Amino acid sequence: MRRTISNAMKNNIKHSSTVYADEHHAYDALDSVYNIRRINHSECYSTSESCTNFAEGWFSRLRRSEIGQFHHVAGKYLHAYANEMAFREDYRRKDNGSVLLTLTDRCLKTQTSRDWSGYWQGNKQQGEVMIAA
Repeated sequence: MRRTISNAMKNNIKHSSTVYADEHHAYDALDSVYNIRRINHSECYSTSESCTNFAEGWFSRLRRSEIGQFHHVAGKYLHAYANEMAFREDYRRKDNGSVLLTLTDRCLKTQTSRDWSGYWQGNKQQGEVMIAA
């Protein structure tokens, strides 16, 4: 797990960024690459310099969406569901008309996805998609 987290962070987060994390040991080796602010949840849930409540709240809403909206999330499609929930999170305070215009604009400007086209012709995702490939 340590290697998976380390690779995912190194491939997706700019070096010298500030990362907010809990006390999990997988983050120990990344202190030299990132400015890591840690929260030990057995002591407190936030300090004056760090808090993971936003991330934990987002994961909670992602899990609730699986139960209430999606009903099942297969591991190989988790990235797609997470991206949708991230979009919803980013636009949750916007009015419905603005969200519709943004979504329509993005759809019209995006090329055809290799992941989401040709399903009936045999183009199916194989196994889980890992962030740090």
